[in-house]
Amino acid sequence: MISIKGLHKQFDQLEVLKGIDLEVGKGKVVVVIGPSGSGKTTMLRCLNVLEIPTKGIISIEGNSLDFSKNVPKKSIAVFRRLTGMVFQNYNLFPHRTALENVMEGPVVVKGMEKSKAREKAAALLQKVGLGDKMDYFPSQLSGGQQQRVGIARALAMEPEVMLFDEPTSALDPELVGEVLRVMKDLAQEGMTMIVVTHEMRFAREAADEVIFMDGGVVVERNKPEEIFINPKEERTRKFLNMIQ
Repeated sequence: MISIKGLHKQFDQLEVLKGIDLEVGKGKVVVVIGPSGSGKTTMLRCLNVLEIPTKGIISIEGNSLDFSKNVPKKSIAVFRRLTGMVFQNYNLFPHRTALENVMEGPVVVKGMEKSKAREKAAALLQKVGLGDKMDYFPSQLSGGQQQRVGIARALAMEPEVMLFDEPTSALDPELVGEVLRVMKDLAQEGMTMIVVTHEMRFAREAADEVIFMDGGVVVERNKPEEIFINPKEERTRKFLNMIQ
């Protein structure tokens, strides 16, 4: 489903990713944990090609980009549609309603008829528990509600994989649960997901596999029960002891 081979990313003299190799099966949920600056978000942004990798090969559902060569912008645009990205900060259009925010991608990018896009957007907002907030503007919604609109917006593009970058980090604690519930529902429905998060409970309950990153490399990867109860690497143990 997803294959990452030899992924490197360098910003000037700073090497952020130092050769990531990763395979994610279809319908699997992989949670990525690690300290700030470990390269977690950069890896996600490379998967979505918001950042252009320095080198490496990324494949999703048989579609591959080899960054050791010059990759055409058209190929990047096509590849990007395979992923739905949910950011830390909701990035909603403030002058558009929840419904219009979700409609935007299918209409503008896919050329879908507005009536069909409206129907699809309404169904997705219902799915994330916001059927009664379709005509609200972002400023009228709580942070958790805005993030759920962000999830619906990403789903509207019918991605093969959903990428979540710290989706609850900007939320007040009491709002975290409503977003995690939507994510758990997606996981149970078989959506392939890669989630960067500090929510260890979500990792324990929803992940098929947990990856610990530090210093731009994958230090350890295993099933949640193994990572949290019996980590093999000393660096993983130290990190988990600090946050738990």
